[in-house]
Amino acid sequence: MSTSLPPRGRGTASNPHNRFAPTTSVPVDNDWYDEVPKPQVTEIRSERAKSVISRNQSPDLPFDRSINPYRGCEHGCIYCYARPSHAYWDLSPGLDFETKLIAKTNAAEVLEEELSRKGYVCAPINLGANTDPYQPIERQQRLTRQILEVLLRYRHPVTIVTKGSLILRDLDLLAELAQHRLVGVMISLTTLDDELKRILEPRAAAPSARLRAIRVLREHGIPVGVLCSPMIPMINDRELEALLEAAHAAGAQSASYMMLRLPREVGPLFEEWLAAHYPQRANHVMSLIRQLRGGEIYDSRFGHRFRGEGPFADLLAKRFEVAMRRLGLNRRGSFGLDCTAFAPPRSQMSLF
Repeated sequence: MSTSLPPRGRGTASNPHNRFAPTTSVPVDNDWYDEVPKPQVTEIRSERAKSVISRNQSPDLPFDRSINPYRGCEHGCIYCYARPSHAYWDLSPGLDFETKLIAKTNAAEVLEEELSRKGYVCAPINLGANTDPYQPIERQQRLTRQILEVLLRYRHPVTIVTKGSLILRDLDLLAELAQHRLVGVMISLTTLDDELKRILEPRAAAPSARLRAIRVLREHGIPVGVLCSPMIPMINDRELEALLEAAHAAGAQSASYMMLRLPREVGPLFEEWLAAHYPQRANHVMSLIRQLRGGEIYDSRFGHRFRGEGPFADLLAKRFEVAMRRLGLNRRGSFGLDCTAFAPPRSQMSLF
């Protein structure tokens, strides 16, 4: 297990082979060549998507469809449950996930086609179910904004989950969507500690910037809540009440939380991160995680994967309930979005 610190601005120092790779290679030091470390620059690849709306039947989620304009995420959150999906593109869930990103450049065009299909039934679409729609490359790519423009044009409801303060760039679209009860936003807030944020979510917005995003969104009449996720035993769980209080003071109307999830390659990457940053408590943290997951580090069962089980999970759930009642926050839900105003785009064939 590597205990090396990640390159500056990145979440992990490792780049393990993906699980589908037929061969692996291992560098060997022969004492005669000192390689200069390559800079970990962000590489953006373009993809022409055939479809963009993904469906799910998870009872744990408040939506059944989502759009992810990007594969991979430059935020570099070490805990990200989406990391294993990079293996499908012959890329590593490690540094590749943070540095080799794929942009679905025709996402808005394909979305318009999918909304126009005969038999399409309107229901809220979520942006940010897998990777963040407001990660740094959105500033230039503008794919999320293009998608919002399509959804507004056809009065289609949307929910957004992000830890990116770039969302404020799209206040004009979001405010108009809100006027028609077509949008709800959840700001992901993991810690109020800038130093912990730096090593846990290297290129995500600062805690203060996320709280400002909540405040500005509410000032513009946009429904907004806070998602305290993930809660990590002995790392940030003690902040739960403080996170809810800060978000409530900024204007959040609803809240939810999720327990840390470590599917597939995320587990070893997270253990490396613990060994590098918290070596003295690493074993204790992993012991608590296994207690939450029936002795394993991950449990994929519906109803269990987001909350965990056992005394630690029960205590965290109780703390959350008490704080919610005290602050008068609502649970994360559908935001009461309107699906009746949906006006599907007319296909070209309908003009003849």
